[in-house]
Amino acid sequence: MIEFSDVGLRYGNGPEILRDLTFAIEPGTFHFLTGPSGAGKTSLLRLLLLSLKPTRGRVTMFGEDVADLSQDALLQMRRHIGIVFQEFRLLDHLTTYENVALPLRVLGQAEGEYRNNVTELLEWVGLGERMDAFPSLLSGGEKQRAAIARAVIARPKVLLADEPTGNVDPDLSSRLVHLFAELNRTLGMTIILATHELPLLERFSYPRMVLTKGELEIHE
Repeated sequence: MIEFSDVGLRYGNGPEILRDLTFAIEPGTFHFLTGPSGAGKTSLLRLLLLSLKPTRGRVTMFGEDVADLSQDALLQMRRHIGIVFQEFRLLDHLTTYENVALPLRVLGQAEGEYRNNVTELLEWVGLGERMDAFPSLLSGGEKQRAAIARAVIARPKVLLADEPTGNVDPDLSSRLVHLFAELNRTLGMTIILATHELPLLERFSYPRMVLTKGELEIHE
């Protein structure tokens, strides 16, 4: 599903942030992405999100070399990739239901087409009774679950998570990773979850993509 071959990335004329990345991610797998601050985790996630192109090397997504794609084709491919941020990024003037439904509205779907799917997903993530609440009334954990629901409502093939547990307590961090694991198991989503929290890495036995000074090793 994802393949990097000798990928390097630099910003402008600066030094390479990522160097010689060569790896493959199979469909339906779950990987942690970890490494010290400044190792390049966010830059790698931006490459995976197709918001950056590599300085050198080849990135293949869903069987296609991204360097050969037009801007329109890249936009179409991004629809198969979901992203969850640490900061939640919910829109304050929209309810939980409206925030989660937003990606489907952007795709042009009518509410009659998606209402049941949004409602069922919110029930599944434990927000069935919070559908009409605005973000200001949600706890940190509720906001993150809403953000996860919004990221997966359009059923992406790949789900990226950038430090999704960074703003919640350790117990909730573990529960959120269990939620990602359930999405991986039940929907077959390929998940890459960036975290620096050692307790999470020790609690769950998923393979680790470890970045150190811009170089990557995968520990199965």
